[in-house]
Amino acid sequence: MQVEAAKAIFYTENNILICSKTASGKTEAAFFPVLSILETIHLNSFGAIYLAPLKTLINDQFRRIDMILHESNTPVFHWHGDVSASHKRAAFKNPRGILQITPESLEGLMLNHHNNIYKLFNDLQFVIIDEIHFMTGTDRGNQVRCILERMSGIIGKKPRRIGLSATIGNPHESAAWLGKNTGRDTDIIFIENEKSKIKLACEHFFTEDSKSHTVEENKMYENYGDKYSYFLFSNEANNFIYECARQKHKSLIFLNTREETEYLTAVLRMTAKQRKREDIFYIHHGNISKQIRSETETDMKDSEKQTATCATVTMELGIDIGDLERVIHLGAPNSVSSFLQRLGRSGRRTNTPEMMIIINEDIVSPNALLPHLIPWELLKSIAVIQLYLEEQWIEPPVIKKMPFSLLFHQTLCVLAASYELKPEVLGNTIQSLSPFAEISNEDYNKLILHMRQNKIIQLTDEGTYIVGTLGEKIISSYKFLATFKDYDEYKVMYGNAVIGTLTSETPVGYVFTLAGFTWVVTEVLPARKQLIVEKTEGCRAFPWPGSYRDIHTKIVRKIREILQSDKEYQYLMPRAAERLSEARTTAQQSGMLTEPVLHLGGTTWCLFPWLGTKSNWTLRRFIRSKCIKKFNLTDIEYGDWFYIRLNIGKGDGHELIRYISSFFNDENPDLDNLVGKKENPTYERYDEHIPQPIIRKAYITDKLDSSEIKQWLNPVN
Repeated sequence: MQVEAAKAIFYTENNILICSKTASGKTEAAFFPVLSILETIHLNSFGAIYLAPLKTLINDQFRRIDMILHESNTPVFHWHGDVSASHKRAAFKNPRGILQITPESLEGLMLNHHNNIYKLFNDLQFVIIDEIHFMTGTDRGNQVRCILERMSGIIGKKPRRIGLSATIGNPHESAAWLGKNTGRDTDIIFIENEKSKIKLACEHFFTEDSKSHTVEENKMYENYGDKYSYFLFSNEANNFIYECARQKHKSLIFLNTREETEYLTAVLRMTAKQRKREDIFYIHHGNISKQIRSETETDMKDSEKQTATCATVTMELGIDIGDLERVIHLGAPNSVSSFLQRLGRSGRRTNTPEMMIIINEDIVSPNALLPHLIPWELLKSIAVIQLYLEEQWIEPPVIKKMPFSLLFHQTLCVLAASYELKPEVLGNTIQSLSPFAEISNEDYNKLILHMRQNKIIQLTDEGTYIVGTLGEKIISSYKFLATFKDYDEYKVMYGNAVIGTLTSETPVGYVFTLAGFTWVVTEVLPARKQLIVEKTEGCRAFPWPGSYRDIHTKIVRKIREILQSDKEYQYLMPRAAERLSEARTTAQQSGMLTEPVLHLGGTTWCLFPWLGTKSNWTLRRFIRSKCIKKFNLTDIEYGDWFYIRLNIGKGDGHELIRYISSFFNDENPDLDNLVGKKENPTYERYDEHIPQPIIRKAYITDKLDSSEIKQWLNPVN
């Protein structure tokens, strides 16, 4: 892979997309040829930009590259919110070599140092974008493209782009995304993963009832409430997780939410205390203080220390955490891409990745309704694993056609950086950026008019645009540079130490778990946005905001295929294998695998669409907007993305399916009719500043799709 990458970088002028497994040396494959070329050129500015989505990844790569370049003439600088002012001044004073930076910090340079951009980047040769799968199709990734295209306009050249990733579903789509508006072809260095051994196991547990827990544990569970019951493990499961972590010198425990991560860390620490064993348990997620995260990373790299770290997506990307022996995953991986990223965190030195997946399920009552008898999380885990093992399939990127939130943000960025612009110059600049290629002049003019009416921008007497009073307020926020949704944060202070942050103010006496310990609020300082705390006992979740988890239709259909077959999977441990067998018997006997709707008794019916997020969301829209009154629907339960259970007061499920078919079997179903004319579906960071008609239009275009629903209703045998 490194040889092929070097050939492409040395002997062509093309962009390069490097796709290869985790820990295969992608960073070196890009940097060594780039550094070799930079050594032969007299540079008057930075020669290469390295862009990464996380500060921790920037810091990790900075240490590696700085060490490599120590004896050379090529300096390397890193730049983000935690980097010292003196280091940034040195970069400004003599911009050469490599700049390692986050997208938000690069936007900050473009905004706040617009007049210095030419000086900083006039000799720029390369832009390296790490973890490109994390960017493709997102507002944040499109922001990167906007920044690079705006920068090219200033420096008068289009530097070559090099994208790096271990988990790309469709290299050609990602290559097209990477090379957009560069005027260059993009070469794909795609190395098929050699057949290699992985250690994989999956076990299943049921949550036990309250009688199996101590009074203290039951109080802890009550604090979490029903919302979090799906990750409250039985004592047996807790002990199993504890032993899995203890068996290895270095392990990483992945969970899908911050609440789960806090809960499990507290439980594991409590278990160690009860057994009078050393506390080897650490925690890592985005709301924990930088210092605690840094200490965790340092101790994980320390070969002398035994560590087991509970983490969210912050540990999914490629920072070097040393010789990790085992990954433990609680709950189903969210996607094939996530599964591979997390599996690849282990085996970096030994070359034998190892993962233990642990599924927890509420006890199933014999009288439960059909959809509640199916272990969806277990099935999702198997589907994700099999799609990779059998097909090496990974989710393709989802490309937005109408990113109006980003359009608003970039309009303000360009105008603020220039101070004032003629309307035609502003329009031409923004509409030339590739992420906005499918947004019409008419819709952009509607946005500009709306921004003027709300004093976000202002037309001067000279006929130029400047930032308006509300626009100044938006830009003055330290969070303005980011395009992803963010929330107000309150620092949690224990003495002089910052423990982390919460996303809302809490009252005195409020108890919550953060950084794996439990705290009680003793004082609230609203002006400083600080919560003063003391340690206390127990465990209580703080409800951090989060978004729903998307799932691809291919995964859902793979679940149906697994239920239809009798194939055995060697990685399933006894409990998991038994639970799968039970589920197959239930599913095959019920008819849910072949019928679109089943009668569960009385007025209760259940739809099994076998559709992913986008198609499922469209079907739900139709049911909510067109079917509730017509069929007198009540008690609707959307079972994640796997089923829709409802009570039908008029007619029956078969009539409902015929009515759904009459709409979606049309050659061009009128999806516009599923969204209220005055509805304002805001999802992205700046959607609240977008005129209602065009945000509604964007929602219909980018969030709804009917093609797969038609396939579900008309299966081809």
